[in-house]
Amino acid sequence: MKDNTEMLRFAETVVDSYDCRRESLIAIMQDIQAKYKYLSRDVLELIAEKLEIGVAKVYSVATFYENFSLEAKGKYIIKVCCGTACHVRKSQPIYDALRNDLGLIGKQKTSADGLFTLETVACLGACSLAPAMTINDEVYAKQTPESALAIINEIREKEAKANG
Repeated sequence: MKDNTEMLRFAETVVDSYDCRRESLIAIMQDIQAKYKYLSRDVLELIAEKLEIGVAKVYSVATFYENFSLEAKGKYIIKVCCGTACHVRKSQPIYDALRNDLGLIGKQKTSADGLFTLETVACLGACSLAPAMTINDEVYAKQTPESALAIINEIREKEAKANG
């Protein structure tokens, strides 16, 4: 994960690229989140300062839209569909198996190693592939707890080889 100073510098560059226009708030936040996968408190405060709007206004936009995250996310974002078709075809045991394997406790969504973030979504729009999940927007169809865990283990092995 990048350090906060680099993130703040990038955020300042993005805000400046929109000429500090208030009406560009959402686009600014999208650009920053596209790179860092979340919006830190410091970044939201910097945006508010540069756009000369209240921090509360920036926070309200960041928390209103589901696509914005105020928490750091993992390198791999896993989304398990819990829509009707996926739910009926047993997506909950997939989510539970992933959650257990990643060691997530309470409201925790990101694994301790920072590699994975586990979320649920109302619908992936892939009902004929149910139960489905995505990892960084790649769709995995007709999953079982075992197949989902196998995919995660493949990613772990790939990361281990890449890092050492």
